[in-house]
Amino acid sequence: MKTFIRKHSLMAYFILTYVFSWSIFISLALKKHGIIDISIPFSIYYCAAYGPMLAAIVTTGLIGGAEALRDLFGRMFRWRVSVLWWIVALSPLLLLGVTAVILRFVNGVWFDLNLLGQVEFLPDIGVGALVLWLLTYGIGEETGWRGFALPRLQRNRGALRATLSLWIFWAFWHAPAFFLVYDPKILPGFLPGLLAGAILFTWLYNSSSGSILIVAIWHGVFNFTTASKASKAGLISAIISTIVMVWAAVVIMVFKPRNLSHAERQVI
Repeated sequence: MKTFIRKHSLMAYFILTYVFSWSIFISLALKKHGIIDISIPFSIYYCAAYGPMLAAIVTTGLIGGAEALRDLFGRMFRWRVSVLWWIVALSPLLLLGVTAVILRFVNGVWFDLNLLGQVEFLPDIGVGALVLWLLTYGIGEETGWRGFALPRLQRNRGALRATLSLWIFWAFWHAPAFFLVYDPKILPGFLPGLLAGAILFTWLYNSSSGSILIVAIWHGVFNFTTASKASKAGLISAIISTIVMVWAAVVIMVFKPRNLSHAERQVI
């Protein structure tokens, strides 16, 4: 088994990611639709975010041992980067501010900031929602997608090509969520939006010398601004996602497909 995983580490990683996350996604989806009756709370949905991280840790440990794990954990907490990348990591909050101003002119009223603390399957947790997104779909996802998979995909591919490959697996990972929390009607916008996010994450990961932490913060803050009831109450998610897609197009044009960054692409 170890020999197989060493030879096919990416395949092993993706399989384990789906197994870990989908066991939760699918169980909750079946419960929601009354197909099975299980006594687990729907709030366990947030634990599915740790599938990519657990898969990355298991696979890294099997193929590289303690030294490889130290490298992975080091990138998870790599905070010593340029101030610029910290600003970029927190930039979804700026996008939220821009969106709030746009909606103020369109609707004539400010949206309710209190709605940002209202998320699926949990009571109103206020600013705790930001912490929730950072610790789950921020660090949980990005330790795997960008921390493990991306630098290996970039080893023999340009950054854009590696990103496109990763986007396919990342998008497929979300599939069970369309039977649980996502409206299937959003799919035509969801896929290009996810691709734009993948491009930005590659740019940010390569530019910050492989800091998983910086990418995870951007991801968590973005979810905080777009996955709450505030987003569903207006056009917040649509406006921010549109800005992100334009941003991704600019990244490709300015930084070029080879590295999607002024720095060399990060590889393992």
